[in-house]
Amino acid sequence: MNNILHLKGQLAQKSSPSKPGPANLPKDKKVTIEHLASLRNDLIAVKRFWETSPVDINPLVSAYYTDVVAKSNRIKGIFPKGADNKVVGAKFTSGLEKKHIITHCITPHLLSNAIDALEKAIKLAACFGDAVSFCNIKDIHAKKHEELFKDISRSSFTQIVVDAYYLERLFIDNSSPDLANSAIITLYETGVTTEKIMKQLGLDVSRARIIDGTTILLSPEQYSQLKAKAPYLIAMGVSDIAELEKDMLLGNTSHVMKIPSPSSEPTIGVIDTMFDKRVYFSEWVESKNMLDDSIELRPEDYNHGTQVSSIIVDGANINPDLDDGCGRFKVRHFGVATSGRFSSFTVIRLIKEIVEANKDIKVWNLSLGAALEINENFISPEAAILDKLQFENDVIFIVAGTNKGHNPDIRKIGAPADSINSLVVNAVDFQNKPANYSREGLVLSFFNKPDISYYGGDRAKGISVCSPCGQASVMGTSYAAPWIARKMAYLIYIAGLSREVAKALIIDSATSWSKDSFAPYLMGYGVVPIRIENVLQSKNDEIKFIISGTAEKFETYSYNIPVPINKSKHPFVAKATLCYFPSCSRNQGVDYTDTEMDIHFGRLKKNKTSTSIESINQNRQSDEGYFALKEEKARKLFRKWDNIKHIREYLLTEKGNKRQPKTVKENGLWGLSIKTKERLGTTGKTPLNFGLVVTLKEVNGINRIEEFIQQCQLRGWLVNEIDNQTRLDIYNLSEETISFE
Repeated sequence: MNNILHLKGQLAQKSSPSKPGPANLPKDKKVTIEHLASLRNDLIAVKRFWETSPVDINPLVSAYYTDVVAKSNRIKGIFPKGADNKVVGAKFTSGLEKKHIITHCITPHLLSNAIDALEKAIKLAACFGDAVSFCNIKDIHAKKHEELFKDISRSSFTQIVVDAYYLERLFIDNSSPDLANSAIITLYETGVTTEKIMKQLGLDVSRARIIDGTTILLSPEQYSQLKAKAPYLIAMGVSDIAELEKDMLLGNTSHVMKIPSPSSEPTIGVIDTMFDKRVYFSEWVESKNMLDDSIELRPEDYNHGTQVSSIIVDGANINPDLDDGCGRFKVRHFGVATSGRFSSFTVIRLIKEIVEANKDIKVWNLSLGAALEINENFISPEAAILDKLQFENDVIFIVAGTNKGHNPDIRKIGAPADSINSLVVNAVDFQNKPANYSREGLVLSFFNKPDISYYGGDRAKGISVCSPCGQASVMGTSYAAPWIARKMAYLIYIAGLSREVAKALIIDSATSWSKDSFAPYLMGYGVVPIRIENVLQSKNDEIKFIISGTAEKFETYSYNIPVPINKSKHPFVAKATLCYFPSCSRNQGVDYTDTEMDIHFGRLKKNKTSTSIESINQNRQSDEGYFALKEEKARKLFRKWDNIKHIREYLLTEKGNKRQPKTVKENGLWGLSIKTKERLGTTGKTPLNFGLVVTLKEVNGINRIEEFIQQCQLRGWLVNEIDNQTRLDIYNLSEETISFE
């Protein structure tokens, strides 16, 4: 086995060199005057609606697009960018053909101006007949027809026509969910406080029921009143009372276990149901009941939490077949729910309070999950708080992918397994097949959750845990997640890796060199190997290296990666995994992640004026002179806006033949480029850390790692081998208590 290499060197940074050209329609397309008039009439109706609205806020108007649209093709002319125009929500239409619906909050002045601008555009468009075409706009940019532009500028007119091409209609979105219980409701962000809006509607809501400004807890009666009076204010809503998805108990035994006292082992945080202090490993667990003292606890409220913590503390001893080589871990356990129903509102508040009060804990296990399915158009409130905490703090959550339970109609995962920054774990049986209780993604019709899978047991063979009644055999995603929490804690605390690199290593270890035979929406990127050595090492014919850094500008890159050459060829196939923890905006709906990192990795190639990268996945987004893909294709093919990027070549061709070595280009150098884009158009981009894992597999089975190390050192890279035993020895020494006599 080869050790993983950590390459340290200067990653160059540069700003985006490109500036958007003048707006135009796709070639051979046109926009009719009839369609422009229809959009104008839509806005007139919107204006009349808001003139009679019972709430005094800036108008909301939703844009119904013809497709899933890229940021560059969204409204710019009808509602010009600026402080008086803010995107406050985005969702997809239902059905197989997805289309964007994006909601704007604009000022009354901008609304009037938009109607006036459309009037002028319609009048001018009539000079070109019954429609404005690509060629017409091309002529306008060439400064022809200058005599026509008296009441409206060339740029405004062309941008309005282009806006209209991508729009079907403009309207007030009155859709809102039917909820019977207390509800967690998020209002569109209008610049007016939630308290003030509620008072205008005659609803009395205390500050204690407001989260993050626009998200509030309402009683069934209050929600019914809000929905009747102002459904257009509701951006999203979910029931507050969630039923815990059930894990399956296969049997109990009274086998007595023993364990030594804890010493310098790392601590993992567990947020779950209660912990029973009578179990044999209780000395390893610091537990706290976070619920109100008035809530009466029953014996069954201690089962799930105790079982989950038993895997984290002593899982390898209880399950010899799953001995991962990670040792034991201490646990700081917080009870936030009972075994039945729980309040999402309460859990959200408690999770935030717990993480902020325990800054020393980097890895958190959350095996609680809701029985109800996630919504396809917005992230659950529970997942959103996890994503926010992970962006703001150097922590990672390992989240169970939730179980089907006894309801055959439940298929999609439940909250908080829709958390994008978290590492979400589904279960497989011991034949590496999806467990029959596993639920599936996608999240927001796009994000591929779960991320990975691990052993969660089945009826043929369960997972051994310690319960308050003794040793038990169980199955469920709740018992797959703690195994990954152990591995993540080992990589961060003992191996000393960043959470970005650790997450990338875990995901990369689950991938293979052949085309997947499983459904990614059930198993993620694959099954993580049992032994930690198989995460921290590679096979003898593989070179695995990590690069970590911070994206501060548009492009972070290196054109200086020397891949070994044999007989004037590169005898390798490659794969790469990139992970980062972006800021997320729940109020943006389906456009949830604020930052995109687009990865290019492969051989260098010379263009006429510059050097570029021939990426191993044929990614040409952002390449000079390359027409961008449609947004939906870019998301599907290159995971645009996803915070996990995994690109790879397969060892075998479509015909089953082994891949041939690659032609050498540009002195045998390969390059890495990470291009960073902000969705919300913020000017001062916050630097964002990333972790990248690259694996090169020698197609002839030859070990070329020493040659690679030598060439990297000659090129100025500092190469550190990640030796598992050495890292473990260093950790143990650093945690020793020294007594001074």
